[in-house]
Amino acid sequence: MKPAKKQLAVYLALAFALTWGYAFGVIYPMMKTDPSRYTVLTAVCMFFPALSMLLTRLLTKEGFGQMLLRPRFKGNIGVYLLAYFGPGVLVLLGAALYFVLFPANLDAGAGYFRAAMEAAGVPFEAQAVPLKVLFIAQIAQGLLLSGIVNLIPALGEEWGWRGYMMPRLRETMKPAPALLLGGVIWGLWHAPLIALGHNYGTGYPGWPWLGIAAMCLFCIAFGVLLTWVTEKTGSCIPAALAHGALNGIAGIGAFFTSDGGNPFIGPLPTGIIGGLPLILAAIPAAIWLMRRKEKTED
Repeated sequence: MKPAKKQLAVYLALAFALTWGYAFGVIYPMMKTDPSRYTVLTAVCMFFPALSMLLTRLLTKEGFGQMLLRPRFKGNIGVYLLAYFGPGVLVLLGAALYFVLFPANLDAGAGYFRAAMEAAGVPFEAQAVPLKVLFIAQIAQGLLLSGIVNLIPALGEEWGWRGYMMPRLRETMKPAPALLLGGVIWGLWHAPLIALGHNYGTGYPGWPWLGIAAMCLFCIAFGVLLTWVTEKTGSCIPAALAHGALNGIAGIGAFFTSDGGNPFIGPLPTGIIGGLPLILAAIPAAIWLMRRKEKTED
């Protein structure tokens, strides 16, 4: 077996074993007794890809070179700005497109937002600022701060997926299959959480398989963009910034609905309409990645 294939096999075995073992052994039992800890418990999963990468490097004795952890700002500021602000812009465009196509689903009273505040113990009626101001603050916070605030947990994933898995997939197979398989692997890695209702809820027709399939499609598109910024800069830091930025603003469109919308359609980027700008942005990125691979093979 070629070194890259062996490294990839060990890495994936560890990433899935650690994450799925933790999900079924810790998260699932805890949800039966204390559902309020779900967010904290699931955040831990984001560090397993990086941990698996470090363990793989030890087990395969490949060392710790080419970690793709240096920021490499020089000549890449434009890519960093795209990575930091691009996901938020794409999410907002997707939400806007959804409401243009489904105007009846736009709730000017922000029923879902009000319900979320009520559930958090801070009812809107107790706020001293107008609803419009709260929305603007939420959007500004999502666009300006999410990438930094979520950098560390996002790096826990990206140091593994884009910093380790994708270079080896790209080395062992042709560009298009590598990008597709990388997204499917990343999507399947989420399967235990998707079955719990993460992103897509529960009880829908085809649960949980339809949700897992939808997550794979989302991960293919977003994974292409994350791979692009990683290869453009030679660092997985901008991928972590982009991942954190999207996580921080992904739910903003739901605030303008009465029920959160349809996770398979929109306004969230996990839906086919809400995620359409992200999918379209991934096309030129995929073309660039495939051409880059072809040039290195000449």
